[in-house]
Amino acid sequence: MGELPRAAGLETRWAHRPEARVPLPDIRSALTGSHAAGLIGVMRLTFAFALLLSVSSVAGADTEPRKLPLALNPDFQFRKAKIYTLSQGLPATKGQKGNTPANLTKKGSSKASSAVQEASINFERSYRMYGAVTALDQRQRFGQYFDFFWRAKRPSDLTVRFEYKQEKLRAFVQAKEQAYQNVRGTNHSGFRVVGDEYFDDGQVLAWRCLLIEHGRIVAEKRSFLWD
Repeated sequence: MGELPRAAGLETRWAHRPEARVPLPDIRSALTGSHAAGLIGVMRLTFAFALLLSVSSVAGADTEPRKLPLALNPDFQFRKAKIYTLSQGLPATKGQKGNTPANLTKKGSSKASSAVQEASINFERSYRMYGAVTALDQRQRFGQYFDFFWRAKRPSDLTVRFEYKQEKLRAFVQAKEQAYQNVRGTNHSGFRVVGDEYFDDGQVLAWRCLLIEHGRIVAEKRSFLWD
C-alpha cells in the first residue's frame, strides 16, 4: 500500500496553528482486528474533548468584556479635542439692524467677530462635504466628527480607542480604534459617527478617548457625561 495522499490546504492551516497539530499513530499498522475498534474509540473521544475545549474558549471570549488596566503615564497626553456636528440644514445667521452712532463701534466689533466665526464654520462644512455630489453622498457625510490631538514623548506602539454612547442606544458602548507603530511627537486621530449610524442611533451623548500601550491605558480624555 502506498503512502496516504496529503491534502494541499491542510498543511497551510496547521502551519498557522502549530500548537493544534497532534501526531497521530500509524494507522496502517494499528487498524487490525480489535485494535481498530479501540483506536477509533480513542480518536473519537479525543476529538470530542478538543471540540468542547475550543467551543468553551470561543464562548468565553465573546461574553467576557475586555477590561484594560489603568496605568497613566506622563509620557503620553491629550492636548486638545474638537467636536463638529455637520447637520443637513445650513447654519443660521443673524444680522444686526438699527445701529446708531452711540453703539456703532461696539456692534461693529461684535459683527466682525461673528463674521470670522461664520467663515470658519462655513469652511469646516465645505471641507467635510467636499466631493459629496448626490443626496446619498451628502447623507453619508452628515453626523458628528471627533478630532483628538495627542502627544507621545517617546517612540511607542499605541492604539487610540474612541468609545461612545449614542442617544437611542442608551448605555450601550461602541468603540473605534486606530493603531500606530513607533509613533512619537504630536499626532492627530479623527473619528466620525455619520450616515446611517448617526441617523439610526442618534447623536453621541458621552464619549472617552484612550491611548493604549501594551494593553494598558496610558492616557485618557473623556466628556463630562461619561461615567
